[in-house]
Amino acid sequence: MSDIKKRLANLSPKQREQVLEKLRQEQLLPTAKESQVIPIIPREQVIPLSYAQQRLWFLEKMALSSNAYNMPLTLHLVGKLDYVALQESLNQIIARHETLRTTFSEINGTPVQIIQPPFELELPIIDLTGLTPSEATTKLQQLLQQENELSFNLEVDPPIRAQLYQLGTTEHILQITLHHIASDGWSLTVLPKELSAIYTATLFEKPSPLPPLPIQYADFAVWQKNYLQGETLSTQLNYWKQKLQNLPQLQLPTDHPRPAVETFNGAGIPINIPAALTSKVKQLTQKQGTTLFMTLLAVFKVLLSRYSGQESIAVGTPIANRNRSEIEGLIGFFVNSLVMYTDLGGDPSFTEVLNRVKQTALEAYGHQDIPFEKLVEQLQPERALSQNPLFQVMFAVQQSEILKPSFSLPNLEVGWYEGAGAEMTVRMDLELHLWPVGEEIKGFCAYNRYLFSAETISRMVSHYENLLSAAVETPERPISKLPLMTQPELDQILVEWNNTTTDYPTDKCIHQLFEEQVEKNPDAIAVVFEEQKLTYSQLNSKANQLAHYLQKLGVVPETLVGICVERSVEMVVGLLAILKAGGAYVPLDPNYPTSRLHYMVEDAQLSIILTQEKWQHHLPQTAAQVICLDADILKTGSSENLTVSITSGHQAYMMYTSGSTGLPKGVNIRHQGVVRLVKNTNYIKLTEEDIFLQLAPISFDAATLEIWGSLLNGGTLAVMPPHQPSLGEIGAAIRENQVTTLWLSAGLFQLMVEEELENLKSLKQLLAGGDVLSVTHVQKVVEKHPGCQLINGYGPTENTTFTCCFPVQADSNIEKSVPIGRPISNTQVYILDANLQPVPIGVPGELHIGGDGIAT
Repeated sequence: MSDIKKRLANLSPKQREQVLEKLRQEQLLPTAKESQVIPIIPREQVIPLSYAQQRLWFLEKMALSSNAYNMPLTLHLVGKLDYVALQESLNQIIARHETLRTTFSEINGTPVQIIQPPFELELPIIDLTGLTPSEATTKLQQLLQQENELSFNLEVDPPIRAQLYQLGTTEHILQITLHHIASDGWSLTVLPKELSAIYTATLFEKPSPLPPLPIQYADFAVWQKNYLQGETLSTQLNYWKQKLQNLPQLQLPTDHPRPAVETFNGAGIPINIPAALTSKVKQLTQKQGTTLFMTLLAVFKVLLSRYSGQESIAVGTPIANRNRSEIEGLIGFFVNSLVMYTDLGGDPSFTEVLNRVKQTALEAYGHQDIPFEKLVEQLQPERALSQNPLFQVMFAVQQSEILKPSFSLPNLEVGWYEGAGAEMTVRMDLELHLWPVGEEIKGFCAYNRYLFSAETISRMVSHYENLLSAAVETPERPISKLPLMTQPELDQILVEWNNTTTDYPTDKCIHQLFEEQVEKNPDAIAVVFEEQKLTYSQLNSKANQLAHYLQKLGVVPETLVGICVERSVEMVVGLLAILKAGGAYVPLDPNYPTSRLHYMVEDAQLSIILTQEKWQHHLPQTAAQVICLDADILKTGSSENLTVSITSGHQAYMMYTSGSTGLPKGVNIRHQGVVRLVKNTNYIKLTEEDIFLQLAPISFDAATLEIWGSLLNGGTLAVMPPHQPSLGEIGAAIRENQVTTLWLSAGLFQLMVEEELENLKSLKQLLAGGDVLSVTHVQKVVEKHPGCQLINGYGPTENTTFTCCFPVQADSNIEKSVPIGRPISNTQVYILDANLQPVPIGVPGELHIGGDGIAT
């Protein structure tokens, strides 16, 4: 055990909390380098960049950083301002800190620092006193934003500039902009304090009270390169290599596709943890012997795990890297990033997670000397211009003093100007910054606006607060059971969005609803096939004749009857007849191999199979009785409707799945499931005016929609010829039959849009699905045929064809993908995580389905 760990182990919980908080602030951590003096180097030698500077220089040369590493410091000054003293004070600070007058260049491809002699900083005054207060505020915002967006040329420009905006005779805004290559967050506290001391002395014509700086940043840069060698480097590097060897990339769900090149346009959502909850957080922190940082980080990791579905979570955290007295007062780029990588596997309690995070943090602090840039160089993780290596999310708990230090200037009220708006630069996908303020904890969640929407981050902040509250109330509870969402959110996604109930004939069977259409419009055309046309009355008579025959063969309610036919009038007659006789049909595709048909016949224990003469020899040799639908004997029976004791809860058909995951499995669908699909539903309008093209094989559940969606609503079913049609033949069938409603599989949809887009113009409704729809092809249909409602249909066979549908509108947001939409009528969907807990909006999970369409 190292000396650090021994000392920590011997402390009381309260002492340990205090020490660890100091460790987190990087001010008192003892390290091997503490005893080494940083030597002052000759300024004639070539001065390298520090490791941190090297990365920013690389980004600058690649033109990837733009203004992303500008660090603005904006002060509101009210009172009597001495402009000359202010300018002189800034120039003394520049003379005092070499890093503020350093430019950068390359010698033989190696970047170097060029320390320039002291210079007179320009401090232009922009007079806004001639404007109204409202105009001045607007103009000021514009000017501040312009200044923030102005890039530095690091080869020419010093990494500091300043502007003074005059709002009145006694009111000014001072904007100082530094480049991150010469400063960091700590530096932004050093500069105001030095400004206060020097301005005060200058005002009273006294010399600066500040002691000379013991070293400069250039000395640190050279020392750092020399220090991180040999055993020091190998010891720290070995730890990180072992710790991060299987580091996964965090896969947070985003609202927008990730740009090819990293962007830095951000915004922030505030967070405010009230005093009562803060008190409980502090109590748990003290009880567990951790720090506020560790407790808040542990909750953040649980949040990221719940959002991503991943158990191993890496988060970056800034560490000031100011653990030597001689560099505490320097302005410069010292801050380092530590990778806090914790495994949350095994669904541990929050207490266990807190212990794991504590161990991770202590180990990281003990190996903090290696610069993040050196770590990336050595580990060589998979790199991309679109994101930060090793981690994409940052977490920090800071003291409010570090963020906005208090200081004073004579004759002036000094404050931090708060009018910069919500937009900000963000260098990670997501950053959570927190700090204690009195009895509360405040902060903000910064996010990349090219990846996330404000609504998403607002929800995430709310979920963080919910998790924090649950964690401190029930720390022994498994983290999977800690509630993310509020009760109103749960009510919305579980109840409100699943309130899909519509009135439909729940007690009616398929054939009964068909017979109602026969009675209503007996002479309307029911089926069109090649040169044949059947009215509803004629179709009903043919189906009744076959149904009576099937009854004589022993078909009773839920008797499974196979039907092996190609697209034809006989196909429709056969399906109706089976249902009228009380049976349930089992589609057998005649194009299936004999072995597959044999398995299905035996598995379903079929005793009767309907087919056509051309296919009877293709059927497997079984005990089932084979009946040819084109035999004359079937045309001699009664054409009257049958009376069968059957309800909508009885089985209507058994459809076999594709068998892609093993042997085909029969799915049993009730009459009610089909009726719920096609009667008074919310995703499609089906009327007696519609002409539906029947294209899908009856062994696929799309045929369920095509056939019964048409015949149970009085429409016309246009049946395609039995052969495999070309795209042109499908287009011609749509055009010649004036088809209004069409279903296409995703692949066929794409081909039809490419080759037959013009022939889709008669359509009022086009449903497509079965796989992911191409955004490009969807947009083509929407643009070319605005009168056609395009619908993305999704659903497994086990839920009667469709579960969710998404009607695409001209203004639909489909830049990433086409959504599957919301549940159709009388259907419920629940998106749950691996522990069967509901997930928030936008978070991936598994789809669980309920409602009237579920198979038995």
